[in-house]
Amino acid sequence: MTKTEHRTAVAADQTRDNDAPRPTRRRRILLAAAAGFAFLALIALVLGGDIFNPSATPQPEHSMTAVQIIPLVILVIMFIVATKWPLNIGVMGLVASFGVGYFMLGMTDKQILEEFPASIVVTIIGVTYFFSMAQRNGTIDIIVQTCVRLVRGKTMLLPWVFFLIAAALTSLGTFSPAAVALLAPAAIGFAYESRIHPVLMGAFIINGAHAGGFSPLSVAGVLVHDIALKNGFPISQGALFIASFAINLILSVLTIVLFALLGRLRDGEGGQHADVDTARTSRPHGQQILTLALIAVMLVCTLGFHLPIGFVALSAGLLLALVNIKEHQTFIGGVSWSTVLLVAGMITYVSLLQHVGVIDTLAEQALALGAPLLVALLSGTLVGEQGER
Repeated sequence: MTKTEHRTAVAADQTRDNDAPRPTRRRRILLAAAAGFAFLALIALVLGGDIFNPSATPQPEHSMTAVQIIPLVILVIMFIVATKWPLNIGVMGLVASFGVGYFMLGMTDKQILEEFPASIVVTIIGVTYFFSMAQRNGTIDIIVQTCVRLVRGKTMLLPWVFFLIAAALTSLGTFSPAAVALLAPAAIGFAYESRIHPVLMGAFIINGAHAGGFSPLSVAGVLVHDIALKNGFPISQGALFIASFAINLILSVLTIVLFALLGRLRDGEGGQHADVDTARTSRPHGQQILTLALIAVMLVCTLGFHLPIGFVALSAGLLLALVNIKEHQTFIGGVSWSTVLLVAGMITYVSLLQHVGVIDTLAEQALALGAPLLVALLSGTLVGEQGER
């Protein structure tokens, strides 16, 4: 028996050794494919429409110069490096802005940082600072438990409850990943208690976070609205928010229909489910009451008096910090510094690309391709990479 167990153990070790490189090999293949696609896309945009639309009239004035190609290649390299290693692409964007702007374009540090998104940075810091404190003092849990109690045992309404809570958080300016991180632990816990499929619950949280992501108070909503105005596409902030909310609402409906067709709404045998325990819901007290009042004040100040959400959230957070000075350092740690670096670095570098004419040339070359779907794919790839990292 000892020899047999030894042989089994050796065979298992060999199997693990043979299987270990596979994830790394797959990752390398995916990385190589992404790099190849980016390289081919870059060649296509640089060469213009001759490849995809030979009948198009050549326009040499739209060809890219070396001053434009080099920063674009650096951008592609940044995406590849951030994909392979856990490095913040925003930090790379700031370093690349300094290298390209100072040594290649002869710009001063003030010129490089002219487009630094100070207002967006303040918004991210203020909102994440305040809501990290709201999470630590239990206010977020009180809100979640109160909303769950309102469904009164109708467990299939729970995904919609978390959808609306996530939408409310992002509507107040919270970044989508931060809102998901705040709600996911409680949502998955309720999902297991009520035997709702956790993937369904997770999809509803993500859709809800995106549904409120383009509100007039959010960073994305303000940024997209300003870009649209600068490019001659006037659009109402309310219409932008409603359109985003409606799309994600439809996606959520389609998600629950798909799970129903697959018979995966319940994550349990025979469709049995446990009742949600609402008895543990407690009344707010102390700091939680103050936090709820400050959330109401923030809504009044930002929606009624149009005050900047970043400074309002910082002021509200400072009041909470004065009440609980002992844990102030932990509150500072709740700020989403990785998101701050990401947004600041990428916007600064993309503004540098716009300064040297890369964005305009890419737009002209994309139109010269004569393939609208390919143009949409390239644009979506660039925007998606910036948004997810």
